Amino acid sequence: MRRLPPLTAVEAFVQVARLGSIKAAAEELSLSSPALSRRIQALERFLGRALFDRAPGAMRPNGDGEKLLQAIAPHLHGLSAAIEAFTTEGTVLRLRLGVLPLFASQQIFPHIAELRALHPELHLDVDTGGHALARLGDGLDAAIVLARDIDPALYAFRLDRNRVLAIGARSLTKGPRAITRPADLARTTVFLHRDMPDTFDAFCHALGIDGLEPLAVDHFDSGQLMLEAAAQGLGVAFMHESHFVNARDDRLVRLFDVEVDSPYSYWFTCRPRALELRSVQLFRGWLTGLFGTEGERAAA
Repeated sequence: MRRLPPLTAVEAFVQVARLGSIKAAAEELSLSSPALSRRIQALERFLGRALFDRAPGAMRPNGDGEKLLQAIAPHLHGLSAAIEAFTTEGTVLRLRLGVLPLFASQQIFPHIAELRALHPELHLDVDTGGHALARLGDGLDAAIVLARDIDPALYAFRLDRNRVLAIGARSLTKGPRAITRPADLARTTVFLHRDMPDTFDAFCHALGIDGLEPLAVDHFDSGQLMLEAAAQGLGVAFMHESHFVNARDDRLVRLFDVEVDSPYSYWFTCRPRALELRSVQLFRGWLTGLFGTEGERAAA
């Protein structure tokens, strides 16, 4: 058999080629930038040719680098999958998943029995703490987050496209001080989620009432508590249509018959390296079946 370069050097090459920088690839592989650079240089010496066009802060595969990446990436992925399948055979696969509580209760757990039946070896460690994106690769394997967009250095899959609704208690629509027009919001408190701070502004802009000032703005980090506060008539929550529909709470109503596209979506995301984990592959595959494939965006 012909002598092969170190597998660590090949792995380093693939990550740098995919991410476009030494720094990003070093973080992905938990290495220092100098250590990763040495692995790339070792591979180039082994092959006797340069593999990258180098620029300050960026590295892009040159013609030889692109040919090598296309040739070896599928085999490296297959090798990784084979090793993981061998080492986890007959054992529990565990996915450390960051997810917002409201999405988990409304969208994931109603279907969790289907996931367990399909992949009985897969178990979820659910983490509802904040800053999930910052903890990917450091405590979390993957996350479902609410955001406008995702850092292109991460793998991302859009789970929905939604509309913003004004959600309030049924009692707010009755009486002499009923909330019947968007302008009436100046007389009430507005509830906003900390991960969706621009929903009210987007709603007002779509209706041509930019600059409308509500009586007060209260911020929540829990969608469930927002819905409960709205149901008690304490204010009007600006949330996604799916939050309202899936709540199935007869105390709540949609206040205005208007359609406003949300600037936010739910995304499944992880570091590109995590896609090599069998647990991530199984969960991601199940999610694509549950939500469809329209919103998939490969890692940069």
